[in-house]
Amino acid sequence: MQICVYLGSREGKDPRFVEATEALGAAIAARGWGLVYGGARNGLMGRLANACLAGGGEVIGVMPEHLVQREVSHQSLTRLIRVDSMHERKAAMAAHADAFIALPGGIGTLEELFEIWTWRYLTLHDKPLGVLNVADFYSPLLTFLDTTVEHGFLDASTRRTLIADADIESLLDRLAQSRQA
Repeated sequence: MQICVYLGSREGKDPRFVEATEALGAAIAARGWGLVYGGARNGLMGRLANACLAGGGEVIGVMPEHLVQREVSHQSLTRLIRVDSMHERKAAMAAHADAFIALPGGIGTLEELFEIWTWRYLTLHDKPLGVLNVADFYSPLLTFLDTTVEHGFLDASTRRTLIADADIESLLDRLAQSRQA
């Protein structure tokens, strides 16, 4: 199984973000799964790739040419796919993935999470997606999403397709089970 992970190109201020990122990379490798991510060597992105590689995992990075220098592409990946645009990056990441996880990150991470979730809603794919709720990072967002259900802007069934868990192994198990269902 190939897991696409969306996450920050910065490390954030809480050391638990780095710890969870490295633990996720190691867990993906330990299961014999592969990682697909944005291809950078800095921030949480680099930490994730390094942990997966150190565990013997396959790591595919996808990066548009205009970011190769800005985000400093990782040079030790199993494969770096260079594309022309952000649209191509997201499409390539989705094409190589069997499931998606969002870790802490900024607007790019949120944009990617919501786009891939929207694609699922529109039945452009049926792959599972989740958030690793490290240090309650996503709790305010999850509460907001529940509010959108309460106000009639989001169906409860659609809300349930976004799996949230604070435990790495539990999240990976739930994604795998959802993929098989």
